Amino acid sequence: MKKPESSIADPALAELGRARIAWAQTQMPVLGSVRDRFVEQQPLAGIRIAACLHVTAETANLMITLAAGGAELSLAAANPFSTQDEVAAALVADHAICVRAVRGESPADRELNIDALVAANPQITLDDGADLLALMHAEGSADALLGATEETTTGLVRIRALEAAGGLRCPVIAVNEARTERAFNDRYGTGQSALDGILRATNILLAGQTVVVIGYGWAGKGVALRAAGAGATVIVCEVDPLRALEARMDGFEVLPSVEAAAKGDLFITVTGGVAALTAEHFEVMKSGAILANAGHFDVEIDLQELARVGGDPVEVKPLVSRYKVADRAIDLVAGGRVVNLAAAEGHPAAVMDMSFATQALAVAEIARAGSDAKPSVRAVASAIDDEVARLKLESMGVRIDVLTERQSAYLHSWHPSSDS
Repeated sequence: MKKPESSIADPALAELGRARIAWAQTQMPVLGSVRDRFVEQQPLAGIRIAACLHVTAETANLMITLAAGGAELSLAAANPFSTQDEVAAALVADHAICVRAVRGESPADRELNIDALVAANPQITLDDGADLLALMHAEGSADALLGATEETTTGLVRIRALEAAGGLRCPVIAVNEARTERAFNDRYGTGQSALDGILRATNILLAGQTVVVIGYGWAGKGVALRAAGAGATVIVCEVDPLRALEARMDGFEVLPSVEAAAKGDLFITVTGGVAALTAEHFEVMKSGAILANAGHFDVEIDLQELARVGGDPVEVKPLVSRYKVADRAIDLVAGGRVVNLAAAEGHPAAVMDMSFATQALAVAEIARAGSDAKPSVRAVASAIDDEVARLKLESMGVRIDVLTERQSAYLHSWHPSSDS
């Protein structure tokens, strides 16, 4: 099929994009090591890859790595407000990568851009939310895929639902559930970048605030940890009893969300679900309460309910909209979109270094398996996790111990006298 043409905001921004990509590269030594390996081995030679990801400088370095491995690439935005237009321009100008992404693009334009990814007839897809893979299944074109990767919890929920219904047509590697991804991307990446976005948009002082974190998965843990470290009192809301118990054991107050709604100053949703905050919460919140979402889609804060009880909002700052609920003011950050990207720059490059190195190695694994792999959601190979962690430690100048033969034998034996 004919390769689609790029659609970007302004080609003249390429020089700025080069600088951003180069800066991110200095923070991504693990991906750099993988890139060097790909240049030599060419594991993706001739493979058509389509990616629906956040178009940032970090993603650009992933795309450049895949291209170095021989891939033919098409890229569209996973979120219309995460695109860095200068980065898109540099990818088109310098790397012959087809990019269809403009910051703030309309839903209709975003749909056309993802359609163009499908039209590129990809053999492997990379997703951040499963929009591309879901569309290929809906249109019946997923049978041609060698496989796919998924970067988010939300996307994996969708893909596992497709698998449970018997409709999954290709293998999918759950990159989001890799040990290097969950522990570092979600906990340290989201933990820092979500608060970064909120602070850039509002310039509030976290110390002394009561921060309500709704959802205590890996990302919620990171947000709670960073908020507490900044001097905030943290309340956690959960529906999972084990996670709620863990939050309590970690020293946080745990409350039902409606009770927490009356106590909080700042609310951050990190559930991966829908309607975590609704009218019953808005109606009991303090005046001046701030709402932000760190989940993938803009559905965790019920925006229709907020508009129903709060009327038309007034922009009090760029990226901050104020609703009047009775005689109280409630402020929404970044329209309820994922705050670390809509109001800041997303995860630090040093965190995405591990995430995207894992992603690149997973893509190479799919290419190696070819058409022999069966349709299923599968884990990232432990060897990839270990390799990424080893490379990261090496880049940091950190050395660790290695098991002796005696220790290894002990750990792999059932016999009670194996240490004799």
